[in-house]
Amino acid sequence: MGALQAGVSGLMAHQMMLDVAGNNLANINTIAFKSSSVTFSELLSQTIKGASGPSGTLGGTNPQQLGTGVGISSISRKMSQGNIEATGRDMDVAIDGEGYFVLNDGSQNVFTRIGSFAVDSDNTLVDPATGYKVQRIGVYGESDNFQIAGDSSIRIPWGTPMPANATSEVVINGNLRSSTTDTTAITKNKVVADLAYTTSSGASVATAETYMSDLDQWTAPLVALDTGTLRISGTKEDGTVFTDQDVTWTGAAAGGGDTWQTVLDQITALFDNSTATIDQTGKITVTDDTGGYSLANITNMTYVQDNADVLTAPTFFELTTPGGNDTKQFNITLYDSGGGSHVMTGYFVKSDATNTWDMVIPSVADETTHTWTGYDTNSSAFNRRISGIQFNADGSYAGLLSSSESLMFGVQFISEPGVTQNITFDLGTVGEFSGLTQYASAQSTANALSQDGYTAGSLATISIDSGGMVVGTFTNEVKKNVAAIQLAIFQNTGGLEATGKGYFLSTANSGDPIPNMASTGSAGTIVGKSLEKSNVDVANEFVTMMQAQNGYQSNARTIRVANDVLRELTNLIR
Repeated sequence: MGALQAGVSGLMAHQMMLDVAGNNLANINTIAFKSSSVTFSELLSQTIKGASGPSGTLGGTNPQQLGTGVGISSISRKMSQGNIEATGRDMDVAIDGEGYFVLNDGSQNVFTRIGSFAVDSDNTLVDPATGYKVQRIGVYGESDNFQIAGDSSIRIPWGTPMPANATSEVVINGNLRSSTTDTTAITKNKVVADLAYTTSSGASVATAETYMSDLDQWTAPLVALDTGTLRISGTKEDGTVFTDQDVTWTGAAAGGGDTWQTVLDQITALFDNSTATIDQTGKITVTDDTGGYSLANITNMTYVQDNADVLTAPTFFELTTPGGNDTKQFNITLYDSGGGSHVMTGYFVKSDATNTWDMVIPSVADETTHTWTGYDTNSSAFNRRISGIQFNADGSYAGLLSSSESLMFGVQFISEPGVTQNITFDLGTVGEFSGLTQYASAQSTANALSQDGYTAGSLATISIDSGGMVVGTFTNEVKKNVAAIQLAIFQNTGGLEATGKGYFLSTANSGDPIPNMASTGSAGTIVGKSLEKSNVDVANEFVTMMQAQNGYQSNARTIRVANDVLRELTNLIR
C-alpha cells in the first residue's frame, strides 16, 4: 500500500512538473513572461524504529524510516530579464535591469514588465490591453500644465500650445586660438552711421565735396544758415572717452560755405589714429588707420540748433568691424517675447593684454536703436562690449578682468519699442574647460552654442528616454519634459503574486514597492521603442518535459508492480 501511495504522489508531482513546463512553452512569445520551475520535496517519513545511542559493548543504531512519497515544495518564477527587442513604436518601452512599471486598475496599483503602452481618447497613457493607467513620479510637467497636481496618471496633451519664450541666455562654447601668424585675422576698427545723407531731394548721395547747406536732411528752410554745429561723444582707440565735442561749419553753398570734408576733418581730429569719411552710401564712417585692438567709437551725435534750421543727425553708429589682433565672428538667432526671430552678430577680438579677449555685439537684426556705453564700466544693459575675458596659462576660462564688467546686454526690438530685453552670456565655469577656452590651434572654434528662446508651437511627438522621462517635441523643435514614468523596486521579486495578463501584486514576502525613477538607485534603465521578450529557455523546457515523462513512467511502473504484488496476495487466499 505504501508503494501505491508513493507512486500516486509521484504521478501527481510529475504531472505538475509537466504542466509548468507546458505553460512555459505556451508563453514562449508572451511579452515579458517569466518562466516557472517546480521543486520537489519528500513527504513525511514513517518512523519504524527510532535511533539508539551507544551503550556498553553495543554501538548505536540509526533510525529506520519509510518514505510516503513526493510532494511539490515550490513553484518558483524565474524573475530574470528576458532579451530586449526593438519594435520601433514610440510608446513601447523595456526595462534593462531591476524594476517594474506601475499601473493603476482603478482601485489599486499593479506591477508589470510589459511596456507596450498607448494613449487613449482622454490623452492618458495606458496599457491598451486592459486600460490600466501608467503611473508617474515627481512633479515633472506640472509647471507647464501638462500634468495635473495630485493625479499620478500620465497625460499626453497632444496639440498643447506652447507660448513663445524670449531669449534670456546665450551659451558660448569653443576655443579661441592662443596665437596666430595669420595677418588677415588682424582687423581695422570701423564704425558707420545709420543715416545716409543725400542731396537734391534724394537724387544723389552726399560726398565729401557736398556743401552742408545742400543736404536733404534739413527739416526747415535755410533761413539763417550761417553756422552749424554737431555735438559728438565717443571713445578713442585706447578707450579714452570724449564727451560733447563740437564740430562746426559756416556759410551756405552760395557764399562758398563749408563742405562735408570740413566736418569730417574735425571728426578725424577727435581720434588719435582713425579717419572719418563719407562712404558710397552717404553714411559717416570712422575707420582706424592701422589694424589691431581698438575701442574707437561714436556713441552719440546731435545737432545743436541755434536758429530755425534743424539738421537730422544719426541716431547711432554701428560698429561694423571691431578692431582686434585676432578676430572670430559668430552668429545666433535670438527670439523676442512674441516669438520673432532676430539674428545677432558677435565678434571675439583679441586685445593687447596677454590671454585677454573682448566680446563685441555690433548688431542685432530688427532692433530699434544701438546705444553704446563706455568701455570702462559696463553698468548699462545696452553695453555691447564685454571686455577683459581672461584665460589661464593652461587655456581654461579665468573670468572677467574687472568686477564691474557684466555678462549681460540689452536690446530693444521694433516689435516691442521701449521694452528692453536683457540677455546674459554663459562663457563657462571659471577654472574649467566647459565653455570658452584658449589654447594653440590652427583656427578658433568659439561660437554661440545655444540659446533658450523659441517661437510658439504645439506638442507634436513623444519619446521616452533612458531615465523614463516622457519628452515632448513641439512644432517649434523645443523639447519639454512631460512626465516621468514610475518604476517600483521590490526586496524579493520572487514573492510577487501573478494575477494574469503579465501583472503582479505585492505580497507580505515581496515587500512593499519602493517608487523610483529609472537609472537612479538600483532601478534599471529604460530602453525606448523596445519590448522585453519572454525569458523561457526552450532547450531547458524540453529537457524538463523529458524528465517529467521519465518520472511519470517510473512512478506508473511502481504502481503496476505494487498492483501485481497485491494480486498475488489475493490469490493466496483463494
